[in-house]
Parts: sequence; C-alpha cells; structure tokens
Amino acid sequence: MKTLQKLTALSAVAILATGAFVQLAIASSNAPAALAAKATITLEAAAKTARARVAGGSIVSAELEHEHGALVWSFDLAQRNTRNITEVQVDAQTGKIVALETETTADQAKEDHADTAD
Repeated sequence: MKTLQKLTALSAVAILATGAFVQLAIASSNAPAALAAKATITLEAAAKTARARVAGGSIVSAELEHEHGALVWSFDLAQRNTRNITEVQVDAQTGKIVALETETTADQAKEDHADTAD
C-alpha cells in the first residue's frame, strides 16, 4: 500500500475510533469519488464486519479498492501477542468477507518494499 494511501486510511480509522460520522471518514479517505460512489456498504459497517472476524483485532489501516474482481474495503488488523497482521477484505456492495489472509512480518516487509518500487 502506498504511503499516502496508508496515511489517509489511518485518518479514516482514527475518525471511526472517535465515533465520528462515517460519511466524514469516506470523504477524508481520498478514495476516488467513482469508487466511493459505488460502495453501498459504509466504511463503518465494513469495519464492524472485519473486527467481528478477527477477535480482539484492532484496525491499523483501511482502504477502498478493486480486488478479486470486486470493490472491497480492505482492512489490516493487528492482534495482541503477535506481530502478524490479518488482512480482511469486505465486499463494498454485499458486506460479505471475500478474502482473509494473515501476513507475517516477512510478508509485510516484502509488500512495503514492493510499494516503494511503484
């Protein structure tokens, strides 16, 4: 994930954490307007689904993107007692989880390196 995308996603998560209105989170996420307009599932609803799937997980980043042939809310969740990150992707039109993956620290470093090469 590019640095700007991570920063805007973190801003969206911070807004959610304070309980602010979800549309403000979407407006400040810098998601392309065309993508945001297609999302029928709100960031807040998708975040709730992701947190329910990863017991005790805390969202560390969020992004609206096209993956697996669908528009998805993609969340990285951290858990206590591990440095691994669980990525949960929630379909932005149905609210169903379309992907769940655990990334080790080695996987995360590899992804960060690939992002800086873009």
